[in-house]
Amino acid sequence: MKTTCTMILLWPLSVLLLSDESQTSKTEVKCNFTEKNYSLIPADINKDVTILDLSYNQITLNVTDTRILQTYFLLTELYLIENNVVILHNNSFSNLSNLEILNICRNSIHIIQQDAFIGLKKLKQLYLCQNKILQLNPDVFVPLKNLTLLNLQGNSLSYFDVPQLFHLELIILYGNPWNCSCSLLNLQNWLNTSNVTLDNENITMCNYPDILKCYSIKTVPHEAECYTKFPSLVTEDLYIYFQSISNSTFNCSLNNLTKNSEREPVGKSWVFLVGVVVTALMTSLLIFAAIKCPIWYNILLSYNHHRLEEREGETHEDGFTGNPSSLSQIPDTNSEDYSVIFEQLHSFAVDDDGFIEDKYIDTHELCEEN
Repeated sequence: MKTTCTMILLWPLSVLLLSDESQTSKTEVKCNFTEKNYSLIPADINKDVTILDLSYNQITLNVTDTRILQTYFLLTELYLIENNVVILHNNSFSNLSNLEILNICRNSIHIIQQDAFIGLKKLKQLYLCQNKILQLNPDVFVPLKNLTLLNLQGNSLSYFDVPQLFHLELIILYGNPWNCSCSLLNLQNWLNTSNVTLDNENITMCNYPDILKCYSIKTVPHEAECYTKFPSLVTEDLYIYFQSISNSTFNCSLNNLTKNSEREPVGKSWVFLVGVVVTALMTSLLIFAAIKCPIWYNILLSYNHHRLEEREGETHEDGFTGNPSSLSQIPDTNSEDYSVIFEQLHSFAVDDDGFIEDKYIDTHELCEEN
């Protein structure tokens, strides 16, 4: 009876010990394949593996690698240090729901797609150090609900929007060419107001502008214009222009422009737009002038010819009428009269009065008719 009671009392304790041993045995399944010159993740690894180290190989994490990774759903730690990973595709780790540590440092990553980290609900530490990341969308971290450590050291980041990481405790950002202009203001405010710790704060320095190189990104003083609604002169000019036009469409456009200007500096696209408009207008004017100039020239020639006819009529009326019937009405004309008429006609033909001689008038015919 005593033995039975003792076994009953010890049974829960033995069950607890057995569960701890089984749990321990699970966490101790390790596979080390470093420096094997693998180009693909091997598919013949023990499916119960929990810690997989594939560092110092030639793995690219392509579609085939992603499909093989799905079979190792018990993984808690994955190391891909110094491989040939260039892009983190969507759903690369979607079936690794137990993964807690992911280290992809010292690769050539320059693109991280939007859903690259979907499925990593238990991930606590993410290492992306010493890659070639130029721009990083903070929304890629949204699926990482339990992330506490983020390492972005040694990339090419010049600015970084505030990530939505509510449980983050430590962030590593040194070794990046930070642009400490107004675009970094939101990150600075987040670092100073949240519970996150910036590792190596004293060497996480500004790289631009030169006057701020001696400041940490957490303590760099920003100018007053960074706190205003319109931080740049270009935006202020556009605001004044839009205010002068009472149009609801322009007001909406101004609001959108203001939101965009708070994120990043305004570029010079408006200068390019003005240049395109001016070039188009000048080209249109040249084409219009090329088409209309011949018409205007013809009109001018026609007008001058019309004036010549009128002047010629006036000359005939003043000196001698060109109507042959008028000569026939002159009574008793003799040879002396004819010579006078001929001299008058001859003097009219050679007289240079500044006008072009009309070749259609034959003075000899006129003389013979008379």
